[in-house]
Amino acid sequence: MSVTEPPVSAAEALLADGTTVLVRPVGPGDREAVLELHEHGMSEESRRMRFLGTSRRAPRAVADRLCGPGRAEVLALGAWAADELVGEADCQTVDEAGGTAELAMAVADAWHHRGVGTLLVEHLVHAARKRGVHEFVADTLAGNRAVHKVFSDLGLPVHRHLDHGEVRVRVPLDEDDEGYLGAVDERGRTADLASLAALLRPRSVAVVGASRRAGSVGRTVLLKLRRGGFTGPVWAVNPHTGVIAGEPAYPGIAVLPGVPELAVLAVPPSAVPGAAEECGRAGTKALVVLASGLDAAQARQLVQSCRRHSMRLVGPNSLGIAQTDPDVRLDAEFGGAFPLPGTAGVAVQSGGVGIALLERLAWLGIGVSAFVSLGDKYDVSGNDLLQWWESDGRTDLALLHLESFGSPRAFARTARRVTRTLPVLTVDAGRSDAGRRGAASHTAAAATPTVTRETLFRRAGITATHSIAELVEAAALLHAQPLPDGRGRVAVVSNAGGIGILAADACAEAGLELPALPADTVAELRGLLPAGAGTANPVDTTAAVGPAALGACLDALARADTVDALLVCLVPTALVQEDADQPLHALLDGPGRRRLPVAAVLLDQEMPVRYRTCADGGRLPTYTDPAAAARALAHARDRARWLAEPPSAPAAPPAADTAGARHLVEAFLTAHPDGGWLDPGTTTDLLDRYRLPLATAVLARSEDEAAEAARRLRPLGHEGRLAAKAYWPGQVHKSAEGAVRLGIADEAGARECYREFHDRFGDRTAGVLFQPLAAPGLELLVGAVQDEVFGPLVLLGLGGTATDVLADRTTRFAPLTERDLETMPADLRAAPLVLGHPGAPGADPAGLRGVLAAVSALACDLPQAVEVDLNPLIARPDGVLCVDARVRIEPRPSFDPYLRRLRRPALAGEADGP
Repeated sequence: MSVTEPPVSAAEALLADGTTVLVRPVGPGDREAVLELHEHGMSEESRRMRFLGTSRRAPRAVADRLCGPGRAEVLALGAWAADELVGEADCQTVDEAGGTAELAMAVADAWHHRGVGTLLVEHLVHAARKRGVHEFVADTLAGNRAVHKVFSDLGLPVHRHLDHGEVRVRVPLDEDDEGYLGAVDERGRTADLASLAALLRPRSVAVVGASRRAGSVGRTVLLKLRRGGFTGPVWAVNPHTGVIAGEPAYPGIAVLPGVPELAVLAVPPSAVPGAAEECGRAGTKALVVLASGLDAAQARQLVQSCRRHSMRLVGPNSLGIAQTDPDVRLDAEFGGAFPLPGTAGVAVQSGGVGIALLERLAWLGIGVSAFVSLGDKYDVSGNDLLQWWESDGRTDLALLHLESFGSPRAFARTARRVTRTLPVLTVDAGRSDAGRRGAASHTAAAATPTVTRETLFRRAGITATHSIAELVEAAALLHAQPLPDGRGRVAVVSNAGGIGILAADACAEAGLELPALPADTVAELRGLLPAGAGTANPVDTTAAVGPAALGACLDALARADTVDALLVCLVPTALVQEDADQPLHALLDGPGRRRLPVAAVLLDQEMPVRYRTCADGGRLPTYTDPAAAARALAHARDRARWLAEPPSAPAAPPAADTAGARHLVEAFLTAHPDGGWLDPGTTTDLLDRYRLPLATAVLARSEDEAAEAARRLRPLGHEGRLAAKAYWPGQVHKSAEGAVRLGIADEAGARECYREFHDRFGDRTAGVLFQPLAAPGLELLVGAVQDEVFGPLVLLGLGGTATDVLADRTTRFAPLTERDLETMPADLRAAPLVLGHPGAPGADPAGLRGVLAAVSALACDLPQAVEVDLNPLIARPDGVLCVDARVRIEPRPSFDPYLRRLRRPALAGEADGP
């Protein structure tokens, strides 16, 4: 653990029943609370279980041990509900090395079976690991079922030894990490669902701020609740109005006939904190805040009230929420229309986007299971709603519009699980920003917000679109048609050659393949279609095609083993009897037997996309634009590919000296508290600890040292030559500043180069770095950056002077998986150069994989390494060699994305917290 980083900080988290508690270290000021918990919060039987017997002195001894002097070896955490300490867990090292710690815990009797002990132990595991603890031990009575259940449910290996009624429990903390993290995730999901029930399935609702003024937000929400048929009580709260829309209004929450599980706050920003606190004191469990423009103080008071009283919060700046379940029928939003009941979950940050999306879905005939306008997203997020839709038994499609991510790693884990069972689509908003302006390295410059979002969506299997229109187009296909094979081979059929060519172009631009048709299929088509028809791909049936022939043509194409999807383009003609819709009738007759996804383009259709009902009751999406249909098929192809990917194990880490690397970083931050770029020697030392292949280098600080470096290094250089680089602290782009010379042939050349650099750059020159000239090869960039929200990312791309010009790069979240190591080189446009092609072998695959795995491990181990830039990495068939590297260190705490806690919301213009 870093000496600059505390082992644990305060965090709010959800218990199994959805209650919010604050988990924080127990300090000297908590002695009375600890004593109260053990003396009065626990029964005599509970104390007997806790202390393995009865002792009146035990509670005071515990309070003294946890809160008194001499606490260096004790790590104690408490769980507070409001101002009450409801549980504590502590550990104390029992061996000289500090690797084994004795664990103890206590939970107030009134808080048993709510997950307090398990939550505390999870946070204690996190803190103990950072202190270097590898094992917990505990002594407990055989009959202490509650404690044994905590150990059993952790997800870690548990070893027990029974001796005379006492059980010695041993819990290794470094084993079976996947099982532990999976158990933590499942407990978090259960707690989240419990906390959301009052929001999305409330039994009673209050509208605070309802008024008699026609068109007011509060009145609109009240009327929509009534007219929507909400199945529980609805109360209007307004201190100045006696009757609203024929219903009595109450002056406050406290005087209502019952406690509203959900309160919709339609009050001005200045009144929001007071209204929220009043709701919390009354026992309300969920809030929807419609007001916008809260200042920082109002925002903090709102969040504090919600956390203190265990209320989940949607908003502020929310349009409202709706739940179409017939057992609830909740419509608590002020949009222009009632959401159409259905099975699509919709969550948006922008109310305007929400209104537009609901309207387009209604036109299409896709109804919603639940609609949530997240607004400023102080609490409830897309991650929460994905977990709800995963479990509600109704939702089979999720549509998201998210402008920010508070916990992207948790979101990615949830989405990756949810997308296995239902499609998740999003509008990728905010792509136009230039990224991190003034980024200090190529890696940081490349890891823009757009890149990190794309990486997030790719890892999670989310279908990312660029507009609401594209989102609806893709949803229409995914919601009604089967998925194609992941190869995305499309057969285009049209009754007019021109539109068929446009559709073929659209497919190619979308990355779809139009394969040649098998000979037997071509022969069958010739026998089916009118004279003059084109039987290549695209297929031109001519305008004279009849419905029977068109249907048979589609059936023949569906049987072809080179076709994964059909794109059918029809234009209205007067050549097919008197019914111009007969070709469409043929298309709608039999999609079930074709078992392939089918999309149609109807140029005379008014709406951009709509459904046509098929003969078998299914639905066919029809588009006005071939490009829209092609994009939808491409999204379906990408989803099929993602689902077909087998789970991949984490990349095997290198045999790294992690402890030495952490010590080196701590020493640097001790000397440079604000951080900075490592000097060449320290950079080499750090990267050596991860076994990265670095070129030998010597830093010369005089002409004589330059000559000596040349004498030593020349035999190692390609054709006996050297490279030289002027160095000064804080240096970033050497080539751009003319600080690089190649091909130095002898000692005299080294002296001349040293003088030239010194004359050019003056006193800022701290020396000249000499290296053996590397043999020619493909120049790559491998790097890592610590994004403050998204965490560590690893980047691979073309390097050298081409890195910014060509911008050929790909990124993945760290830690990389074995599949990441395979797919990252293949993602590059320059993949044939990296992987090799006939007549030109590529880069050493094992060497490149090793570098990527090592950089991934470094980024995960050292969050303080905010930028790692290996550029260029010379890649050859016989190995890879890094000839230039830079590392920037900043004081930054580690962040465990699995630790259960409610995220810190962005308030009044702050960046969204992790």
